Amino acid sequence: MQFSISDSKPGECPAVCLVAGIFEDGKLSQPAHALDSAARGYLSNLLKQGAIQGRSGQALMLYQVPGMRAAQLLLVGLGKEPDFKLQAYRKAVLRASRALNEYGVKDAASTLSLLPVPGTDAYQRVRHAVECVHEANYRFDQCKGKKHNHKPTLQKLALLVGTHKDQGAGERGLRDGNAIAAGVALAKDLGNLPPNVCTPSYLANEARKLAKGGKLKVTVLEEAQMKKLGMGALLAVARGSRQPPKLIIMEYRNGPKNAKPQVLVGKGITFDSGGISIKPSAAMDEMKFDMCGAASVFGAMKAVLQLGLKINLVGVVPSAENLPGGNAVKPADIVETLSGQTVEILNTDAEGRLILCDALTYAQRFKPAAIVDIATLTGACVIALGNVVSGLLGNDETLVKELWNAGEQAADRAWQLPLYDDYQDALKSNFADFANVGGREGGAITAACYLSRFTKDMRWAHLDIAGTAWKTGKEKGGTGRPVPLLVQYLLDRA
Repeated sequence: MQFSISDSKPGECPAVCLVAGIFEDGKLSQPAHALDSAARGYLSNLLKQGAIQGRSGQALMLYQVPGMRAAQLLLVGLGKEPDFKLQAYRKAVLRASRALNEYGVKDAASTLSLLPVPGTDAYQRVRHAVECVHEANYRFDQCKGKKHNHKPTLQKLALLVGTHKDQGAGERGLRDGNAIAAGVALAKDLGNLPPNVCTPSYLANEARKLAKGGKLKVTVLEEAQMKKLGMGALLAVARGSRQPPKLIIMEYRNGPKNAKPQVLVGKGITFDSGGISIKPSAAMDEMKFDMCGAASVFGAMKAVLQLGLKINLVGVVPSAENLPGGNAVKPADIVETLSGQTVEILNTDAEGRLILCDALTYAQRFKPAAIVDIATLTGACVIALGNVVSGLLGNDETLVKELWNAGEQAADRAWQLPLYDDYQDALKSNFADFANVGGREGGAITAACYLSRFTKDMRWAHLDIAGTAWKTGKEKGGTGRPVPLLVQYLLDRA
């Protein structure tokens, strides 16, 4: 996909197809109004006839519009003008991109990047547009036969900016948008792969691929090394599977030599049956997505490498399968974690926190500026927040606010849940230092309470992405979230 930034006037743009927006109730956007003036009211007359109402999700292709250099004009509904904010803008760009592919357009120019979106500038509008076009063009067909491979037709897109002064900002938006989209695509690919392909060993090899030709050092700890270190919780989860667990460490050092690194820790359960506490069979196929936290660390690292950010960053990915078997961990088993604390495993389906706790302890050896873990951790978070926002908790309010703000800027939103000490009582155990689960109430919070016991001396935050990491139903597949949030957070730190 080839993008360019243009300060051409809409009617003079040389592309084959031009994209313009219409607000609900038939109100022309400013670029569309300019086109209408050149066309002597042609568009206004169409709107009066009810050809398009401007509702969000609508699209209408026109041909040979008077006064236009482009042969085609795609009108896209923007919804109500007072509601036209960043999410509505992204929705309009996504709809336009899909319509261009549906109509077989190869070369287009968009005036949507000229629209006033509250709180944005040319950089942000271009960046979000690029991300949305890549989203519309994404296909996962690696596991299909060649006859099922359908590439998007759109190959060239010019994004219009208001003035020559905006061109530099647009170019930066283009650069960052492409990098974030590349990271999102990698995260999606890893999540969408079947679990017989995407195993812990596969993830380790993907890390080594990322390191080729870049400023990335990759270390993979094997089972024997983890046992020697004392990672009893991580190893307990892996016991029921024939796939060996891996602890994958990716170190990117491109900031000041003595600057503390940012550390991202991603849950990498490549398939989660629940273990002995086995899950219902319905939708169990979707448990291949239980490594989407790990996938987001890979995606963020790919974007950082592509951008060459002046930052120190470490990615830590604990990876295993959670399966039942003769050697599988059992409810009531007690294991010793890398931190030296003991855990009574009351539910083997609460395995993500078990692999994460050892990874969080290991991550502290890098003396990080902050640790952010990302995990498809709890169904309780899905019940609380649905699939719109990710859950956000942490022991440092400044860090939590930085991540929340990054999510708002990236249109990859998160919402803070409380982490009061009162919730810790749910994890009490008569037989170990604490249990791995509390009751049903506040499950997303008590899961974070468990993780907080391994990060007491660190600035730490936790993103529960169980509701946002993938879609179900007709659009089943990984979303690549929260790669945009993480990259924005890292851009802000750089």
